[in-house]
Amino acid sequence: MLTIRFDELGLRPGDRVLDVGAGFGRHVFECARRGARVVALDYAADEVVQTKDTLAAMVEVGEIPADRLIGVLRGDATRLPFADDSFDVVITSEVLEHIQDDVTAIAEMVRVLKPGGRFAATVPAWGPEVVNWKLSDEYHAPKSVGGHVRIYTATELRAKLATAGLDVDGSHRAHALHSPYWWLKCAVGPRNDDHPMVVRYRKFLEWDIIEQPRSTRVAERVLSPVLGKSIVHYGTKHAAGSSERGAA
Repeated sequence: MLTIRFDELGLRPGDRVLDVGAGFGRHVFECARRGARVVALDYAADEVVQTKDTLAAMVEVGEIPADRLIGVLRGDATRLPFADDSFDVVITSEVLEHIQDDVTAIAEMVRVLKPGGRFAATVPAWGPEVVNWKLSDEYHAPKSVGGHVRIYTATELRAKLATAGLDVDGSHRAHALHSPYWWLKCAVGPRNDDHPMVVRYRKFLEWDIIEQPRSTRVAERVLSPVLGKSIVHYGTKHAAGSSERGAA
């Protein structure tokens, strides 16, 4: 399930891509499939291991060439272990809402992005997220260890990205059908994965992801601008005297 639209990201074959907070690798896998050379970074050790194993398996079966995998490592988004201007594209999906010092994390991501490089960040959208917080204290910090620490407004995130040196040039909402799922989970308890209604809705979402029927694709397009659980912002790093990307 992809949240970022790669046509808006402008990803090109050969681009060096950093996915900060890659999780289990859903976006970095797609970047590699599209010809990018990828680095996946996450703070959770188990997710790093699984992403590394999945990318290695993709290489082994010939789905991607070995040279597209630069590395998979554990790291802190507020202290990225890379030189300035190292990547053509930096993405971060559903990560910033977990980080106390999000300003430093954003600054680090922009630091390692080349002038003229492209950036994408996804966070929970304000409306659906407010409902989740109101339904359950266990959904977010401080009760949820490692949970969400803030609810972003679109204005707040755009301002933070712009202050860090990005020209924010696009946004959209995504995953409308996932908002009711999380409202339901919060209503019955975020950790109550065995509730019959939660199980049925989860099976529906899994079916939708695999089958991608036209009916739900149409529903997503119609409902996402209002109910989309995630909002994505795209931007370009300011380049002195040029809007072109830095050389690879």
